[in-house]
Amino acid sequence: MNRYRRLSDKEIEILIGAGCRAEDWSAIEVAEGFDPSRVSNVSFSGKVRLGSTDYCFAVKGGISRHSEIRNASLHNVTVGDGCYISNVNNFIANYEIGDRCYIENVGVLYVDGECSFGNGVKVSVLNETGGREVTIYDQLSSHQAYMQALYRHRPEFIAGLDALVNKYTESVKSCTGLIGNDVTIVNTDSISGVRIGDSALIRGALRLNNGSICSKKEAPVVIGQGVMLDDFIVCSDSKVEDCAMMSRCFIGQACRFGHSYSASDSLFFSNCQGENGEACAIFAGPFTVTHHKSTLLIAGIFSFMNAGSGSNQSNHMYKLGPIHQGTLERGAKTASDSYILWPARVGAFSLVMGRHVGHSDTSNLPFSYLIENKNATYLVPGVNLRSVGTIRDAQKWPKRDSRHDNERFDCINYNLLSPFTIQKMMKGKSILQEIVSASGELSDVYSFHSTKITNSALRKGIGYYDIAIDKFMGNSFISRLQDPDGSFSISSEEELRSRLKPDTPIGSGEWVDLSGLIAPKSEIDALMKDIEGGNITDLSQINAAFRKMHEEYYSYEWTWAFQHFQEVFGINPSRLTKEDAVKIIERWRNAVIKLDRMVYEDAKKEFNLASKTGFGADGGRQRKELDFENVRGDFESNAFVKTVLKHIDSKNELGDRAIEAVSRCL
Repeated sequence: MNRYRRLSDKEIEILIGAGCRAEDWSAIEVAEGFDPSRVSNVSFSGKVRLGSTDYCFAVKGGISRHSEIRNASLHNVTVGDGCYISNVNNFIANYEIGDRCYIENVGVLYVDGECSFGNGVKVSVLNETGGREVTIYDQLSSHQAYMQALYRHRPEFIAGLDALVNKYTESVKSCTGLIGNDVTIVNTDSISGVRIGDSALIRGALRLNNGSICSKKEAPVVIGQGVMLDDFIVCSDSKVEDCAMMSRCFIGQACRFGHSYSASDSLFFSNCQGENGEACAIFAGPFTVTHHKSTLLIAGIFSFMNAGSGSNQSNHMYKLGPIHQGTLERGAKTASDSYILWPARVGAFSLVMGRHVGHSDTSNLPFSYLIENKNATYLVPGVNLRSVGTIRDAQKWPKRDSRHDNERFDCINYNLLSPFTIQKMMKGKSILQEIVSASGELSDVYSFHSTKITNSALRKGIGYYDIAIDKFMGNSFISRLQDPDGSFSISSEEELRSRLKPDTPIGSGEWVDLSGLIAPKSEIDALMKDIEGGNITDLSQINAAFRKMHEEYYSYEWTWAFQHFQEVFGINPSRLTKEDAVKIIERWRNAVIKLDRMVYEDAKKEFNLASKTGFGADGGRQRKELDFENVRGDFESNAFVKTVLKHIDSKNELGDRAIEAVSRCL
């Protein structure tokens, strides 16, 4: 049923008396509740529909604004109920505006011809010269983008995926832009070809061109002062403010950009933050964070990453152009003034310090330090496992997930230890042992992939990996024995062995990290085959497949752990006895406590005398101690330290309960 009607002669008379004019008054329709006295100095052209004018806005400072339209030019525009539109310097053209929208001091707002609103834009990520383009759209996940950028060895898959994205892009093309309900647009110069979702706030932006602002009532988007966005998608819960400049960029859910941040041809997925610095052709997976003015991220893949001030990479060796790329696997960090010459690959949860130009690949040696020493890269394997910073990061990421949207495109696995990292530790341990075997046990320094490893660091690295592998495998084992409520009710050895049988064959092979989603490679291959074969006909099916992998993670994880059980523990799980189970639980508990004690000792360094330098101004040692304690607190009362000690106690208690339950088996 059409809720609009034509203007009456009396209403037209009132509008003309208020300085309004129209090419054709019969082309203007109004809804019930429209008051012509609320419209003044407005020029109408094309087909225009106006909603009711019976709403009042509460503006800051105790000021209120009644819904009205004044000092504007409207061409082919539908205005929803209760809107306030004032002082449009040029015009609003070809837009459908929702209810209760507040639009004031806008230069121009229009759609010119058919537009896809940022959908279908090709972003030349990683390789500036092309070849790894990702086609963005407003429901893109980090996992799909990862596959599109990196799995170029499957041209049929890429073609199938491109066809699905193109199909979606065609479905959203329109000559009319949409502005949702409860949108505020004030003091903004130019908006062209932009679709704007519910509850968005656009305040003081300079230029928004060809994009989608996917705001929602429960997860609003904020676009702030001086912002310039071209060919873009901004997802729910995100904020782009303070003169940020971004072109050909995808900005995922709950991202934050400001303080003149600059980016081009880059993808930023959920919970990324960028301030002051610059990005070019980067793939920023979830929780990629850069805050510093002197930091340039270029042609790299990152996730769960914090870039230190002055971090820089080079993708250009002045030969064939900027064709090189690099990878910092999940959780890798760069220290201040670090530099990497691409191509290079840094293992998960590693720390990069200094300048590195040797194109090293440490992907199978995670949790390491890469340190520059006399122009050489020294690798310290596994040492980051004992770092208090690594554990603190793992705890903070889930707490910092700012997404309020019920529909989350990125399926994020926060586990520090997973089949993805443990398989690499197993490979890394073998690599380190082979290095010793090949070069001799008495060598002071070993060489590996353009890096150097000292004898001491290598041996300690093997030990760190052993502890982490025992911890992960023990975690999986005990979780498998527990009831859903956390208790243990195993009555016999037969039941003990029965609980260890995997629920599914999926998960037994290699695992991958698809930019936040940790999953069996077999499932990714199956998804690609479905796309190649035409079995996937809609992009939503791809996101559903990723969600299923994410939801089934722990089931798949146990399949992998079961496969490696005998390799790690020397015990066939199908013939496990209660005595074997007790030994495994003890081994797990020892690993957990040993690792926690290392973290505890690492945390203690933050409270030693050297850390107190700069405290106690104008006084001696006693004042320094008191000043430090009043600012930082004492070691034993530190919240993180107390958490570590509590973790030791809880795992001790869990081990006791598990051993007691297993020992009662008949």
